[in-house]
Amino acid sequence: MPHRPRIVSLCPSNTELAAALGLGDCLVGVDLYSDHPPEVVERLPRVGPDLNIDVARVAELRPDLVLCSLSVPGMERVVDQVAAAGLPHVVLSPHRIEDILADLRRIADALPGVCAPADVEAVVDRLRARVERVQRASATVSHRPRLYWEWWPHPVFSPAADNWLTEISRLAGAENVFADRPGDQVQDDGTAVIQAQPDYLLAVWTGVPQHRVPLPKLLNRPGWEQVPAIREGRVLVLSEGLYCRPSPRIIDGLEQLFAILHPQEARRAGLPPATRHAPVRAADGTWWDGVQPARRRT
Repeated sequence: MPHRPRIVSLCPSNTELAAALGLGDCLVGVDLYSDHPPEVVERLPRVGPDLNIDVARVAELRPDLVLCSLSVPGMERVVDQVAAAGLPHVVLSPHRIEDILADLRRIADALPGVCAPADVEAVVDRLRARVERVQRASATVSHRPRLYWEWWPHPVFSPAADNWLTEISRLAGAENVFADRPGDQVQDDGTAVIQAQPDYLLAVWTGVPQHRVPLPKLLNRPGWEQVPAIREGRVLVLSEGLYCRPSPRIIDGLEQLFAILHPQEARRAGLPPATRHAPVRAADGTWWDGVQPARRRT
């Protein structure tokens, strides 16, 4: 049996990629924000937040491979420090589902003899089959709602054309209202959101648990009462873990999103109910199906 490598992951999405490959037992350290899979990460040393990694601590863990990322602006400095320390590493920066699938292969390729190629391809094929099932089902929908994804409220930060949430929206039979804006994100004072007239407001505040998102801030902003999503109560707080990380859990988010927007078509396609993958919080503070998030121990 090949030597089981020692892996340190510097962001949540990379931790989840490693776990998807069956390498959870190889992780010997993770960043501060990695929280999935909980049974894997709760036992591991933390090496700091993703933009301020303690590279000396990473080196102390004697990694065979460090999983770096460029998914958040500012991570370049951490990558430079890891390289300067002479630590073996790969740098991942996915923007699309195909990039995420390719990154699974990149991690496996960086660990020769550890992941059998057939096993890696089986993981990729299962994930791609789930995407294709949603894509087939979404081809049958007659209405494609317009979605406003809110990463942060003041100022507004929302995904633009080059972010995976634009692709996820389209695959789920909908449209990101900022799909025509170049780059990864849009920064706005709210004016563009009002002008876009989204049918849904989907809050996925980065780093904020669902139960801590203050609903009055979503619902009572001046001028937003004319937005269809606000006016008609289509405001949902979703799990950032399913939407803000370029990992295989994005496909969980895709299935959940389709079930939220097109429940009848989702049932016909045999997809799980929206709350199977993660809780859904409504504008009135209630939780769909009574499913609430597990509270992390402090």
